[in-house]
Amino acid sequence: MLPSPHSAQTCETDGAPPQHPVPPHVKMFGIAIHQVTMDDAIDWGLKRMQGPAGPCELVFTPNVDHIVQLNQNLQLRDAYGLAGLVVADGWPVVTASRWLKKSLPARVAGSDLVPALIAAGASQHNPRIFLLGGATGVAEKAATRIRQRWPKAEIVGTDSPPFGFETQDDENQRIVAKVNESAPDLLVVGFGAPKQELWLARHRSQLNAKIAVAAGGTIDFLAGHQTRAPRWAQQARLEWLHRMLTNPRRLAGRYLKGAIVFPRLVIREYRTAADQ
Repeated sequence: MLPSPHSAQTCETDGAPPQHPVPPHVKMFGIAIHQVTMDDAIDWGLKRMQGPAGPCELVFTPNVDHIVQLNQNLQLRDAYGLAGLVVADGWPVVTASRWLKKSLPARVAGSDLVPALIAAGASQHNPRIFLLGGATGVAEKAATRIRQRWPKAEIVGTDSPPFGFETQDDENQRIVAKVNESAPDLLVVGFGAPKQELWLARHRSQLNAKIAVAAGGTIDFLAGHQTRAPRWAQQARLEWLHRMLTNPRRLAGRYLKGAIVFPRLVIREYRTAADQ
C-alpha cells in the first residue's frame, strides 16, 4: 500500500507531500492539477534543483491515459496526492479544464519540461542529473546526447532496471541506493504510467534527490530512440496522431480506449459539478 497522502513525509520518513509553496490548482478527475505555464513549471523546478537538500519533490504529468487509469486505480490517485507539482501533459486535459470552467493555462508536456529544466539549470549552474528507465543502453545514449547539447549538465548516473523489477525488493533497494549515492538534483524516471508514479510514491521517502519527474518516454526522446512530432503537428495539437502512427502496436489500443472513456469522464465531471 502507498503511504497516505495526508500523513507526514519527508525523504527520511513516510507521509505527506513536501510543504514547499505551490502554485494554485484545480481539482479535476479526483486529483489536483496545478495552473502553471511551462515558464512557471521551469521556475518551480529550478528553485528546488538549486535549493538545499530536503524533501524529495515529485512531478507528475497527467495525460488522457493517466486520467482513464485514475478512474479505476485508487493507488494511482494516492500517488498523485504525494506529488509536489502536477502539470497537464495533453491538450485534451487542458481543453476539458476550460469546458469545465476550471481553466488550465497551458499544456506542459513532460517531454518538453525535462529538457527545459536541464537547459535552464545548465545556464545557471551544473545540474546533477540521473536517468532511470528505458531499454538497455538507451539511458546511456541519452546521457551522451545531453552532455553534447548541454556541456555543463552533469550526468551522475543511469540505470535501466530489468523487466518486473518493481516486484523485487532487492532490485528496488539497489536502484534506490544507486540514485542516493549520486544525490541528483533532477531524477528523470521513465518506466511508463502507472509504474513510474507508483514506484516514485512508494520510494520517495528513501530517495536522496531534490526533484523526481515521472517522465514517460522522455529518456527515449533524449536518446533519439524515438522522435517527437514536428513543431507544426504539436501546434496543431496532433502530436498524439504522430505518436500513434510511429508506434501503432503499443499506442493504438490505448488511444482508442481514451477516445471512448475520456469524454464520459468529462461529462461525469461536468454533471458532478452541476449537482453541487
